[in-house]
This record gives sequence, structure tokens and C-alpha cells, in this order.
Amino acid sequence: MLRPRIIPCLLVQEGALVKTTRFAEPRYVGDPLNAVRIFNEKQVDELIVLDIDAGTMGREPDYALIENLSRECRMPLCYGGGIRTPEQVERIISLGVEKVALGRSAVTDSGLVREASRRVGSQSIVVVMDVRKSTTSQDGYDLYIRNGKKPTSRHPVEFAREAQVQGAGEILVNSIDRDGTSQGYDLELIDRVREAVSIPITALGGAGSHADLSQLVKRHRIIGAAAGSLFVFKGKFRAVLIQYPGLQDKEAIASGVVN
Repeated sequence: MLRPRIIPCLLVQEGALVKTTRFAEPRYVGDPLNAVRIFNEKQVDELIVLDIDAGTMGREPDYALIENLSRECRMPLCYGGGIRTPEQVERIISLGVEKVALGRSAVTDSGLVREASRRVGSQSIVVVMDVRKSTTSQDGYDLYIRNGKKPTSRHPVEFAREAQVQGAGEILVNSIDRDGTSQGYDLELIDRVREAVSIPITALGGAGSHADLSQLVKRHRIIGAAAGSLFVFKGKFRAVLIQYPGLQDKEAIASGVVN
């Protein structure tokens, strides 16, 4: 039976684990491999790892890190960052990664999603949309690339539809405005994307409590509820602590009953 997925999202910068706020001010929070080992013990549903510098700096994906992550990871792993060609997608999948996340390259190269999906299967292709609210856009949102620094003049909902047609197996909806704020998901944005596509979607940006996860699940049932700060910080002073809901809490979240 299909169930909602509760997914930690780890950001990597120069090989270190960091956490941002609204895509800025990256704070060092530890070693990504150590975080994976801890999440292994907590029986995480799935894990997303995004290299936030590879694309903007024009670097190749860090294949050594990807291989090490894949070897450690006991849960399905999605990796993104610096991926520009179908050959890179194939190489990452060959290292044991289940899903490859395409962001900027999916926007700038209309054929990449289609070809990558043909080679490794649509179930392995996740298209990432970094979205910010706008006062000028027709639907109130703009799609951004280059770590949220460059607007594309594309409507996220329209782009999500195109990505599905091209062969994406999943859409990751990432709210720039909510990133690292713990103010809750942008439910309006998620609603619009969910209505536009039939493939799975995962929401990211803003989750600060189990109640935020539960609210999302109650609203959309079969969805990926991803978060960063919620799983690496503890308390109002944001002390670094890798954490994840226990079995009882996880069942409550999946039932949408956490207040």
C-alpha cells in the first residue's frame, strides 16, 4: 500500500553538511556520511542529498562522495547537484543511487529529462523546482535557478506539467521563501502543483514540526514530506541534533492526526 514518505533533505557544500535559510547563510552542521549513519539507525523512509554549489560553480558531481553515500545508505537515496548530461545520470545510478534530482539543467535543457528518463527509467528522475513568491508573475510564483539567484520567467505549474510530459517520475517543490524558516509549508504552492500533475510530488521548505508534516499529509495523503532544519536542529536555539520521528510519531504523522 502506498504511504506518505517522510524525507530528510541534506545540503552539501564542499563536502560538508550545511543548512541554509532562504537559500542563504549556509551553516555548518556536520559530516554528511555521519548523518547518513544516524539516519540508518532511525529507519528513514528516503533520503535526499543536494550539492548546492556544484551547478552554480560548473563542477562535475562529486562521484566519490556519491559512492560513499550510496555505500552507507540503507534507505532509497536521491542525489542532485551539478548534473548536466544523461551520461552523468547513468553514472550516478550505476553507483547505487535510486533517484537523480535535476534542477537548473532540467530548466535550461529541455531534452535532458526526456533522454535521462529513457536511459534509466522515469522512476529515477526527479525534477526540482526552486520557487519564490512573486508580485508580478501571472500565478503569483516564479521558478528560479542558480540557487535561487536567477528568475527564469517560467510559471512553476506550467513547468511541472512540461516536466511530467518529458518523462519526470517525480516533482520536488522547494519553497525558497520558506527554506530554513520553520514556518510551515507553502500549502498554496503545493496545492497548485499537485492539481497540475499526476506523478508523485515531494514538498520541501518550511517544515518546523511534526504538525507541519501531518498537515501536509492530511491535505494530500500520498506525498513526500521533506525537511531539512526539522531533522538537523533541536529547540529554539537550533542546536545541531540529527533526529527523525519514532515509529509511533511517524504513524501519527502518516495518519494526519498530529495537532
